Amino acid sequence: MGFMAFAYAVLVYLFFLATFLYTIGFVEGIPGLKTIDSGPTGAPWAAIIVDVVLLGIFAIQHSVMARQGFKRWWTRYVPSSAERSTYVLAASLAVALLLWQWRPLPSVVWSVDSQSGQVLLWSLSGLGWAIVLAATFQISHFELFGLQQALQRWRGIAPAAPQFKTPLFYKFVRHPLYLGFILAFWATPLMTQGHLLFAVATTGYIFVGIFFEERDLIAHFGEQYRNYRQRVPMIVPFLRHKPTRTRPVSPVGPSP
Repeated sequence: MGFMAFAYAVLVYLFFLATFLYTIGFVEGIPGLKTIDSGPTGAPWAAIIVDVVLLGIFAIQHSVMARQGFKRWWTRYVPSSAERSTYVLAASLAVALLLWQWRPLPSVVWSVDSQSGQVLLWSLSGLGWAIVLAATFQISHFELFGLQQALQRWRGIAPAAPQFKTPLFYKFVRHPLYLGFILAFWATPLMTQGHLLFAVATTGYIFVGIFFEERDLIAHFGEQYRNYRQRVPMIVPFLRHKPTRTRPVSPVGPSP
């Protein structure tokens, strides 16, 4: 069973990797691939409905399966060593469905014509994807995508308790992975209505996801994460929280 769980995790990881790489091409408009602005066009209202439903499927899957209550229920039927891989598989299938069925809205919202401006925006987008990938390795890339759990099961190693750590990027922002996605989705020299819908919806979902994720982290790590949240900004580096000043209270109480 241990080997089968690991083989399953490897196959899921390869599927995720293919989906992730295709998503980069989809967003960046790489020729030869189906992109966010390619494909047959129809009535705008129909495209909006289809695209919103596709984005909603991903958001619901991603949010529900990430909650601790669902995980406790889910692991009654799925081995804990395969739980993360199954989550990654479901997320990858939701993304693949979106890539396959996405309807373009090609009307241009803005366009940057200068070569230097285009290079700057493409560079920012590329930086965003690089941040996403680097951020996963700074925590635990293979644990994040389920490989480590399956390998530990195969080798008979008990999983270690989660530890709170803030390596590299995490010293400057609490969610560098999400920062990378925001840069990748918004930095484009050609913003169409379809791309704008995608960017707005995914950015909104990111902040909703942060709310629930941080609630879970506070429940698990308590004051340690609360202190971290006070010290380190959420998304924008170097945007510090100003300490709240409180008025001194008289030790003898108010005057009569």
